[in-house]
Amino acid sequence: MNTMEQYMEEAEQNLLHTYNRFPIIFEKGDQVYLYDYNGKKYLDFCAGIAVFALGYGNKEYNDSLKSQVDKLLHTSNYFYNMPAIEASKKLTEISGMDRVFFTNSGAEAIEGAIKAARKYAYLKDGSTDHEIIAMEHSFHGRTMGALSVTGNPKYREPFEPMIGNIRFAQMNDLESVKALINEKTCAILLETVQGEGGIYPADAAFLQEIRKLCDEKDILLLLDEIQCGMGRTGHMFAWQAYDGVKPDIMTSAKALGCGVPVGAFLMTEKVAGQSLVAGDHGTTYGGNPLATMAICKVIEIMEKEQILSHVQEIGAYLEEKLDKLVEEFDCMETRRGVGLMQGVVCKKPVGPILNKALEHGLVLINAGTNIIRFVPPLVIEKEHVDDMIAILRECILETEKS
Repeated sequence: MNTMEQYMEEAEQNLLHTYNRFPIIFEKGDQVYLYDYNGKKYLDFCAGIAVFALGYGNKEYNDSLKSQVDKLLHTSNYFYNMPAIEASKKLTEISGMDRVFFTNSGAEAIEGAIKAARKYAYLKDGSTDHEIIAMEHSFHGRTMGALSVTGNPKYREPFEPMIGNIRFAQMNDLESVKALINEKTCAILLETVQGEGGIYPADAAFLQEIRKLCDEKDILLLLDEIQCGMGRTGHMFAWQAYDGVKPDIMTSAKALGCGVPVGAFLMTEKVAGQSLVAGDHGTTYGGNPLATMAICKVIEIMEKEQILSHVQEIGAYLEEKLDKLVEEFDCMETRRGVGLMQGVVCKKPVGPILNKALEHGLVLINAGTNIIRFVPPLVIEKEHVDDMIAILRECILETEKS
C-alpha cells in the first residue's frame, strides 16, 4: 500500500496544477472533525470553504441522498422531477424570492444572474451596451463572466479581454458607486459579505442606499450570497439582516447542498417576467434529482435544528474569543465579520500560521495574504471554539519564535 506522500506525488503527475494544496489527503469526516489518510484527527474550521454547514456524517442528510441514488439520479430538464419541485418551493420560501434556476456551481449562478440582468435591460430599450457595476476586492468565480465582475486585476489580466462594460466601485463607498451610474447602468452586483476579498460585510447604510438608487433608476440589485448565505451569518441569507433591502436577483451555492455540487440564482417575478425565456439559458445537470434532494434536506434540517439561532449564539462567542486573541497579540490588527464568517487581519502573511495549525490538527484557511478566515461547520459548539483558540494561540507563539 502506498503512503500518503506517494499518493500525493501521483496526484501531482496527473492533475492540472491549478491549486497549491496543503500536503494532506483527507479520507473521512465525523461531525466537525476530519481524518487524514494516516488517521490523524483535525478540528475543521474551513468546512470545505463554507460548504459543509451541517458537519460530516449527518445521518438524516446522508440517508436521503442514498435513497435518491437508488431511485433516480438524472432526467434532464426536458422533464420535471419531484426533488427539484420541492427544492424550488423551499428555496423561494426561505429567500422570499419568486423564481429559481438551479445550476451546478456558484460561478454558474453568477453567469446566469449576469445574463438575466442584461436580458432585462435589453428588453427595455433593445440596446446591447449596458453596464454592470461590481465591487473592488470582490470574488465571484473563475468562469469568464464571473471573472469579469471579480474586482481583483490579478485574476482577470491573464485572460483578457473579459466581457465588456463592467465598472468597479469601492465596497461601502456610496459616492464611488454614484460616480459610475449612467443611463447605460443595468445592474449593481456585490457580495453582501465579501469572502475571498477579506471578510468585509456591507454597511447597512451603504446597502440601503444602493437599494434606493436601484429603485429610482430601474437598475437591478444583484446580491452574491454564495459564501455568506445559507445561515452562515445567523440569517438564512445575509441580506435579510438589512431593513428595506431585497435583491432583484441573488445567487446561492456552497452550503446550499452541503457537499453536493449545486447552485442557484433566484429572482423576483418582475425580473422573471421580463428577462430569460425558453432557449436563453440552460444546463444539462442543473436541478437533477440528487442535487435538489440535497437542497431539500439541508433546508429541512436547518429549520428543524434551529441552525440560525445556534449560529447567532456561537457566532457571538467566536467574535468574543477572537477579539481577545487580537488584543493579546501585536501581530494581529483587527477582527471583522458576521456570525460564523469571520476574519482576523494580521500584520504579515498568515501562511506560516496556517501550516502550523495543520501540524497541530486544526484546519484554517486565508482570505487574502494576511487574513485568517474562520468558516467552520454551523453546528460547532463553544467547546470547539475554545479548542480552536487554544491551538491557534500556540501556533502564533511558535511562529513568532521562529
